[in-house]
Amino acid sequence: MEELKELLSPETIQKRVKELSETIEKDFLKEPLVLIGTLKGAFIFLSDLARKLKGKEVQIDFVRVKSYGLSDTSSGEVVITKDIELPIEGKNVIVVEDIVDTGLTLSFLLKHLSLHKPKALKVCALIDKKERRKVEVKVDYVGFTLERGFLVGYGLDYAEKYRHLPGIYEVIKR
Repeated sequence: MEELKELLSPETIQKRVKELSETIEKDFLKEPLVLIGTLKGAFIFLSDLARKLKGKEVQIDFVRVKSYGLSDTSSGEVVITKDIELPIEGKNVIVVEDIVDTGLTLSFLLKHLSLHKPKALKVCALIDKKERRKVEVKVDYVGFTLERGFLVGYGLDYAEKYRHLPGIYEVIKR
């Protein structure tokens, strides 16, 4: 049996997404951006972030990188199951992540995307969680830093459940 404990309310998340969009706007001024969302977890965050980027030319693409399967523990093996479709050479790219945990998936993805020779390659993560970090990765824009707990909601799932929840919750197993 699982119980959910709210850690971040929908209002807190939306306020922080707005702040992140304002910082990104200042950093890139009027330069066009390509946002690359990691599926499936980042789709809600990317959608909210993109709509808050005012006065910017924004292109959106997705990549699907798998390392968890239907478990709550990373398999350690990272594979791309859906690659980007937009050309990103010479463009300002921001990888939009739901959560950076071990760092293995993000490190793999950044190496892969850098082969496409973007002008800039940055990372925006809703949650930077360092409890199980195995590989150090730079997260340029951090929504929230949480030290531990298995998190769901706002796109994050546990065995494909709970993505639809508007806040962020910790799963408490009983």
